[in-house]
Amino acid sequence: MIRGAVYFSLVFAVGFILGVIRITWIVPQFGERVAEFMEAPLMLATTYVAARFVTRRFRALRIMDYFYSGVMALLLLLSVEFSVVLGLRGLSIREYLEARDPVAGALYVMMLIIFAVMPWLVGRRHATS
Repeated sequence: MIRGAVYFSLVFAVGFILGVIRITWIVPQFGERVAEFMEAPLMLATTYVAARFVTRRFRALRIMDYFYSGVMALLLLLSVEFSVVLGLRGLSIREYLEARDPVAGALYVMMLIIFAVMPWLVGRRHATS
């Protein structure tokens, strides 16, 4: 449980900072799609480093515990995204989904899947079964 919460917190903190930079400076210069593609490698690296940290700091006995940690972190991320972030932007979930660029949206979904499975991918060498 703590592994998933720490993993979420680390990735969300970096994502929040990068999101502010993206929305404030990158989107006006390059547009939404390019900005999200520029941010993706940084978030991928963040996801890997955070997963590596939590799997080393909070060892699991079973491989699936790492997977559950990623799923828990994903649920936390989506909860925050669909409540706090959309609330701050004044959007409903429907408005948010309709406004997304289809290509950048596909990248976002792919990054969410990677985020969910990264602790399992990184941590499976630490587990005993």
